[in-house]
Amino acid sequence: METTFSFKNLHSREYQGHKKKVHSVAWNCAGTKLASGSVDQTARLWHIEPHGHGKVKDIELKGHTDSVDQLCWDPKHADLIATASGDKTVRLWDARSGKCSQLAELSGENINITYKPDGTHVAVGNRDDELTILDVRKFKPIHKRKFSYEVNEIAWNMTGEMFFLTTGNGTVEVLAYPSLQPLDTLVAHTAGCYCIAIDPIGRYFAVGSADSLVSLWDISEMLCVRTFTKLEWPVRTISFNYTGDYIASASEDLFIDISNVQTGRTVHQIPCRAAMNSVEWNPKYNLLAYAGDDKNKYQADEGVFRIFGFESA
Repeated sequence: METTFSFKNLHSREYQGHKKKVHSVAWNCAGTKLASGSVDQTARLWHIEPHGHGKVKDIELKGHTDSVDQLCWDPKHADLIATASGDKTVRLWDARSGKCSQLAELSGENINITYKPDGTHVAVGNRDDELTILDVRKFKPIHKRKFSYEVNEIAWNMTGEMFFLTTGNGTVEVLAYPSLQPLDTLVAHTAGCYCIAIDPIGRYFAVGSADSLVSLWDISEMLCVRTFTKLEWPVRTISFNYTGDYIASASEDLFIDISNVQTGRTVHQIPCRAAMNSVEWNPKYNLLAYAGDDKNKYQADEGVFRIFGFESA
């Protein structure tokens, strides 16, 4: 039974606060707070009412001394968030106080961060293709691995038994976890694989590539089921909605594509004014946060992100 949701009368709202462009947006597990990480060296937390208007209050997380490239929330705790920065640190914050509760000093400029689905470990990738796994409780590294190829995005599967790396060679490397022994190399694309998303139902994962395609993979068979072909530029960011029925993908094309996962057909396009850096669906509602390289008329960074899916603008 194919579920359909109508995107056509929905609006986007803009959120302003950062002084420079926003690199990363992420929702907490309750779908009530959104975090944004920016080149301005801060992260901000926003309380979002899915149906209300209300004055949106934001808390600033201050302490990093370089760009906050990626952030992710504890999948089991709606008020804990981890940030990865070019300043070589990874920080854990309490969203209620805005205070940094843990800090790990790593060896390189961090560009990727993801939580294990049970909330016990965090994986961090840096510009030197090095992977560090931190135990969240002690906030100390428990595994370190340097790869001989370009590592782009990283993710665990839903059970935490498999760990995925997308590579500059167009492959997805599948490792066993926690041993990090290689299980499989999937030849996924003809150009580098940039991003990966795991479907919340646990059936599929999707990969976005420099060849402008998004491929959908059956996780139990490790086979490519279909490709999404709407974008014309390298795919920078992808996300499944909370039901697993829709996938959003974005690039330097001036729209975000929303496609039906089962049919591969586009159901909606959100126009945007710049290349996108991050799209992420809310885990409870069809609200899509997105952030890109928006500039004002003086060609300065706007520092905004938007959320699509509201019934009124």
